[in-house]
Amino acid sequence: MADETALRALLLQGLAGDEAAHRAFLTEAAALLRAYFRNRLRGRPEDAEDLVQETLVALHTRRESYDPNYPLTAWLYAIARYRLIDFLRRAKHRAHAPLDGLDVGDIDPDYEATDAKHDIGVLLGKLPEKQRIAIRMVKLEEKSVRETAETTGLSESDIKISIHRGLKTLMRLMAGEQTS
Repeated sequence: MADETALRALLLQGLAGDEAAHRAFLTEAAALLRAYFRNRLRGRPEDAEDLVQETLVALHTRRESYDPNYPLTAWLYAIARYRLIDFLRRAKHRAHAPLDGLDVGDIDPDYEATDAKHDIGVLLGKLPEKQRIAIRMVKLEEKSVRETAETTGLSESDIKISIHRGLKTLMRLMAGEQTS
């Protein structure tokens, strides 16, 4: 399975017109998405597979919305998360009235990558400042731990610990959102 850098390279090559790279990106993304959805929909592999396909279509049709200044997996998982939320809404609300021409639970046709950026910003805003800065600089701006330590005046060890703790907190926050 490709890592973040390799996956990002495949997407960018695909955006530049390399069809083989785009197919390889979708294949690698499918493996990540399959694990993501199966972990969240235990005992419902057919639903997980349907969501993988839906998300692959969304990744393909919205690939131009990817901002290379941000980690690819954050964008990918944000789209997957929206697909999962839409699926759960549909499953919960089988009989309901449309609202403004859309059924509650329908996939939002106006979804944009900016929504994912906003979600990331909201989640980061819930972290203590030191964790937020460390994650933003190292994970989002792709600066090195050393460079981040020099910029912030913190030790490299403190940066690593802040990232670790911050990511654990983000995972708990995201898990809480998915169960509500």
